[in-house]
Amino acid sequence: MDNQFHDFELDPQLNKHAEMEIELLLEAVYRLSGFDFRQYNRSSISRRIYNRMRVSNIPTISRVMEKVIHEEDFLEQLLNDFSINVTEMFRNPSFFKAFRKEVVPYLKQYPEIRIWHAGCATGEEVYSMAILLKEEGLIDRTVIYATDMNEHVLEKAKKGAFSIKKMQAYTTNYMLAGGSHAFSEYYKTDYQYAYFHPELLKNIIFAQHNLVTDQSFNEFHVIICRNVLIYFSPELQSQVHHLFYDSLSENGFLGLGDKETLRYEEIISKYREVVCVEKIYQKIN
Repeated sequence: MDNQFHDFELDPQLNKHAEMEIELLLEAVYRLSGFDFRQYNRSSISRRIYNRMRVSNIPTISRVMEKVIHEEDFLEQLLNDFSINVTEMFRNPSFFKAFRKEVVPYLKQYPEIRIWHAGCATGEEVYSMAILLKEEGLIDRTVIYATDMNEHVLEKAKKGAFSIKKMQAYTTNYMLAGGSHAFSEYYKTDYQYAYFHPELLKNIIFAQHNLVTDQSFNEFHVIICRNVLIYFSPELQSQVHHLFYDSLSENGFLGLGDKETLRYEEIISKYREVVCVEKIYQKIN
């Protein structure tokens, strides 16, 4: 089986046929579920399809499509495979430190603050932002909208429970991000999980939202979408950037991931770089 998949991915002629089959598979997924992966980065999607084939012992993409069409549970499984869930608390601590220094002073001028975490996955960065805002005295006037296309990961995010094995690394990230308290003050533990205090949840709204097919749902002072767009085609990235621009309030801030940039987007002229290395931008008129 391993050799079969190896040849399937490397042989140019087989790749040509596989590309056609993947297009048909993604079209079927879209028609059946409403989730549109047709403009996602093809190499990333292909890897996820091949991995599902290996795990489920499925020999061909055509067989994958057959199962998608006829087995609802398998379709749900494949959708979970396609979802991007790589995250951690205070991921890239220098981003949060720069946010605290450069963006928070602007936010303190507003009587109410709306922040959108797009593609929030299991919520680690959302809780990180809630902790940062609490320390800056802003949490009580802030509403954080945390969205993802995957309902399964949103349910995990709502629980605010993360593996206790990760707390040491998360504590280090928190300190490097400029945290001003003992990180352990924000959670309690049992033998398996760290449970973050419910007060961090009170101003967070978790909701399903698909960046590919859904529209803007509010006006935001800050939009955070980090290391999600790298999985999209250039055309889809441009589409989502316009969605973000239209969703930002006057002088609103956009935070991207360390592998993403606005520099090659036509919309770059409508932003100023606040912290170039941390990919923090501010909308200008």
